[in-house]
Amino acid sequence: MLKFLKKLTKPKNENSLRFKQEFAERLDGKHIKYVTERQNYEDIVIGRDGCLAVRNGELIVLSDGVEKFRVKVAEMQASELMSLEGVILSGPDLERNGEFRTVIAYYKYYR
Repeated sequence: MLKFLKKLTKPKNENSLRFKQEFAERLDGKHIKYVTERQNYEDIVIGRDGCLAVRNGELIVLSDGVEKFRVKVAEMQASELMSLEGVILSGPDLERNGEFRTVIAYYKYYR
């Protein structure tokens, strides 16, 4: 019983490569309602209707049929929203020559 409780309370290192790879695998194939970019404490909608995909060690945010954000899984920072309705992704965007960006992808909810 004690071993079980230890596993539950053990904190995860969000900066480890293993954690990032597992997180990216969970996101792979998720449909998104819309994507926003955080600029100067303001969220601006940059795309609607798309998906998240992992290809060749990169996490890609596709929206409106265009890659809106692409980051290497090893270099990304990711966390889910407290509501679990989306994910915050940060890192050097390969689509914009390594510019550091933060985007928020909101999941599509199916009933």
